[in-house]
Amino acid sequence: MGRYLIEPFDRSDRYATERYQGAAGRNWWSCDPTLRLLMRRHLGDGFAWAEPRLDRLGALMGGLVAECAEETDRNPPRLEKYDKWGRDVSEVVMPPSFHTARRALMEDNFTSPSFAGEARGQGANPAALAAAWTYLLDQADIGMGCALGTGGDMVVSLAEKHAPEDVRDRVREIFANGFYSGEAAQMFTERTGGSDLAALEATAVPDGDAWLLSGFKWFASNANGSAFVVLARTPEGAVGPFLVLWERRDGGRNGVRIRRLKDKLGTRSVASAEVEFTEAEAFPLMGTGSGAGSGLGTMMKLTNASRLGVAMMGLGVARRALVESICYARAREAFGRPLIEQPLMRRKLSELIVEVEAAQAMLFDGHVGPRLRLAPALIKLRASRLGVTAASDAIEVHGGNGYIEQWPVARLLRDAQVNPIWEGGDNILCLDVRRAMLKEQAHLPFLDHLRGLATSGLVLGRVDDLAKAITAWSALEYSVAEERLYPLAQFMADVYAAALLEDQATWGLDDGRKALVARLYAESHLVDHGPLRGIDRTTAEPFDELLEGAVTL
Repeated sequence: MGRYLIEPFDRSDRYATERYQGAAGRNWWSCDPTLRLLMRRHLGDGFAWAEPRLDRLGALMGGLVAECAEETDRNPPRLEKYDKWGRDVSEVVMPPSFHTARRALMEDNFTSPSFAGEARGQGANPAALAAAWTYLLDQADIGMGCALGTGGDMVVSLAEKHAPEDVRDRVREIFANGFYSGEAAQMFTERTGGSDLAALEATAVPDGDAWLLSGFKWFASNANGSAFVVLARTPEGAVGPFLVLWERRDGGRNGVRIRRLKDKLGTRSVASAEVEFTEAEAFPLMGTGSGAGSGLGTMMKLTNASRLGVAMMGLGVARRALVESICYARAREAFGRPLIEQPLMRRKLSELIVEVEAAQAMLFDGHVGPRLRLAPALIKLRASRLGVTAASDAIEVHGGNGYIEQWPVARLLRDAQVNPIWEGGDNILCLDVRRAMLKEQAHLPFLDHLRGLATSGLVLGRVDDLAKAITAWSALEYSVAEERLYPLAQFMADVYAAALLEDQATWGLDDGRKALVARLYAESHLVDHGPLRGIDRTTAEPFDELLEGAVTL
């Protein structure tokens, strides 16, 4: 009996793959009006010099780096534990896709000292360009962002201050390409947890002008690096950071062994491991004697910079989730018209646009604005969580396709889940807010900053309300005050973002669109809409204007 070719049930083009191009393959600079606005503002006369470089970078991130990120996620790092003679080599083998992306990024590294010097010579702010570089990278792969950026500034800053001269020279050599070179790792967390320093078990003892460090670190990201900052306890009981290099001073193998790589939910492009130190040569990154522990305070200041880095990862995921959602909603049809024309979908996308731009305003203020003690914790609190909710929204926009790994948004959600954990969860961030207010009165310059940004009576009034809330909070019994820290920190973040958006609306760079974003954000976060919750409002928001200024496709 013959075989018959069965015709497809539906020959329409609605399933054509080319209709569903997402963010990958696009130029992420040219399709991001909000980033272009920020760069015009923060680069000033240097914008003309920077623009072609940003355009090239946008093509790189949306092209090769995004493509390699998917391949590395499917083929993550592996551990070669022993050589052919059975000797422990603890070699982390990164996939070819990782090396391809890393080489391209180092060739176009906006964070390198040479690029920063060139930017200054052209009148462009290197901090703004470095922020743009990480913002675009984190849309492609926050794991790569972690692998390149983990602890480099901490290693170099502390080594310059405390390490012996020959060790400083070695650190300078390792980081010749800048902090974002993929050579550093922070190794703080033990099986007892990452925040409870009293439970720390790793120890270090003097050995000439070096120390011998022994212990076991439970989570060590970027374990394939060359220079590690490791927390350990001295014989006197002080806890502080030590520098451990992969090789000893004499060029021999140091006492560093990798037990295994972690089988993680996401961020597979950064090798996270369990690492054992057995009398590893180490150098204290802190004062000794009466100055013991001074390095810990310096390290905590640098941790705040790391928190901004993790917050940028949350923003990167959120921005990518937004672009993927818009791309899909334009192509997918339901009930006879594209999803993006459906009122409920327009509502969801409107909210996502506003929240992403609010977080973006906070991140760039954190990087190029005044150095506010409260800012890193508040920014991370908001942006890290937004990455998770935005990725979840993107999956919902895609429907069942979003839950499938062949589509681009499932990995976003897997990756985003780590950001609220890295560099302190929500509760740790809230405790840091308390510490900053009680010990440093950090809320005073923060409130002054907000008053200098806000322009409307609504937001200025909420700044005053926030000041009253802080005063009322400070009068509470200690344990009750701790319970109230989370809503207080959220209140701070709400007013912070609202004030920043109002300030952006005064720049005159976008035909008044930022005023719309600022109003929508303030109405969502700062206005009491009464018993009807605003449901009785009769006018629809101008979605097309909001969309046009968010993503250009």
